[in-house]
Amino acid sequence: MKLNYLVLSIATVLSVGSFSGLPTTSPVQAAQVAIVKSGNFIAAEHPTEGVARIVTENGRRYLEFDQAFMSDMGPDLYVILHRAATLPKGGLKEQDYISLGRLQKLNGTQRYSVPQDINLADYQSVAIWCRQFNATFGYAPLQTAAQANR
Repeated sequence: MKLNYLVLSIATVLSVGSFSGLPTTSPVQAAQVAIVKSGNFIAAEHPTEGVARIVTENGRRYLEFDQAFMSDMGPDLYVILHRAATLPKGGLKEQDYISLGRLQKLNGTQRYSVPQDINLADYQSVAIWCRQFNATFGYAPLQTAAQANR
């Protein structure tokens, strides 16, 4: 008998009251992505290849490597932005670069956040750098779309 009252009560609430648990639909905005700078990797101390590009997406900046990216294994590998377009094989000075973090993997697509307080006009390349031996594995000179079309 109690079960009948429970079922009847639930049915009454559902038929009289409104049910707000239904999902509402709203248009999904596509992420706005713009390429700021890009360049092809050049080998230095070790084979390194692929494309690096800095993009803005929804107001944030990222450094991305494409699917063709690859570099050799090494200890203490970091991804850095460097002030010069052409890097030496070694002997980088700390005031000339900013680290974006450890290299995530030796090949394939990956993404690194670029701090908002960094002036990208001050940095002309991205590099794979071994901190332990201060060795440049490879680097990609970065150009804007306007520079690349000259």
